[in-house]
Amino acid sequence: MEGLKKPTPTLSAPAAAPAIPRFQSFDLLATLVAVVRTNGVVVFANAALEDALGTSRRTIEGSQLPDCFTEPAILHNALEGAGSNEFAALRYDAWLKPLNREPMPVHVVVAQTDTPGEAIVELLPLEQQAKQDREERLIDQAQANKELIRNLAHEIKNPLGGIRGAAQLLQMEIESRELTEYTQVIIHEADRLQSLVDRLLAPHRRPHLVGDVNIHEVCERVRSLILAEFPKGLRVMRDYDISIPDFRGDREQLIQAVLNIAHNAAQALAERIAAGDAQITFRTRIARQVTFGKQRYRLALELHVIDNGPGVPDSIKDRIFYPLISGREGGSGLGLTLAQTFVQQHHGLIECESVPGRTDFKLLIPLP
Repeated sequence: MEGLKKPTPTLSAPAAAPAIPRFQSFDLLATLVAVVRTNGVVVFANAALEDALGTSRRTIEGSQLPDCFTEPAILHNALEGAGSNEFAALRYDAWLKPLNREPMPVHVVVAQTDTPGEAIVELLPLEQQAKQDREERLIDQAQANKELIRNLAHEIKNPLGGIRGAAQLLQMEIESRELTEYTQVIIHEADRLQSLVDRLLAPHRRPHLVGDVNIHEVCERVRSLILAEFPKGLRVMRDYDISIPDFRGDREQLIQAVLNIAHNAAQALAERIAAGDAQITFRTRIARQVTFGKQRYRLALELHVIDNGPGVPDSIKDRIFYPLISGREGGSGLGLTLAQTFVQQHHGLIECESVPGRTDFKLLIPLP
């Protein structure tokens, strides 16, 4: 690997095996961590660093960690300073060079350990930090939405029932047909609002029915429903990783979540459907050593629902999972809110990246 060079023969690199039990708790961290000698030789690399560099721990350990950076001299100087007790901890920003990938920006923390001639190098990917902050906002937002919806719905239901009942009683007393039409409007609108409240409360009322779920059966069910509603001008493509195992979950909830996203995509593709070149793609992949919802998972399902539509309007991009927010005239603004709720009930998360011509909703769900 470019950037990972074995030290010169004068340096004695320790064997990796004895070091692993000492530092194996670092494997539980989402942060990239390496234990290095002050001459730059890696004693231990945790699983997160192994994943970020795109190479095996065996290759990393015994190599020169500074060579994994675009400017290795800075880390060399930092390690020398740690070895000579010039500081307890040093922080700076740098660029890490993963294997066969573009350099990634990281925040580097170099700190001394209890062992002389040894230091801990902690790397915080700046993009990953921003992503984690965004995920935490989504989770907090969803929790706030849930409480808001539940409280608002209950506050609306009671007076709504009274309005409808009063309108029915009034209708029975009125003999004029013209005036009866007004009471019918009141009853009809009360029923419409009741239906909206029921939809808001639905995911919190329905029991979570857990069973074995095959994500590709979920995708195929949604695909058939979308094609039945939009039979012409729309292609629904499959890009499946068939090695993804079944997992425990609520199949109907996941079908509804994926259907809400795909249906939104199909409606946003109206112009392309008319032109005959609309496309939605279901793509499944396994993600390894991923962190979301403040927790690290060894394996996770990634389900992408990708369309070639106009993209999410900038005015609502940061609020698409809020209830009653819709980019389409006449939309209820509940589809994505309910989808996020259903996926979070599986300890997962939905993210969205959108530019004109490509919108990608990514569902992340932990796998056993």
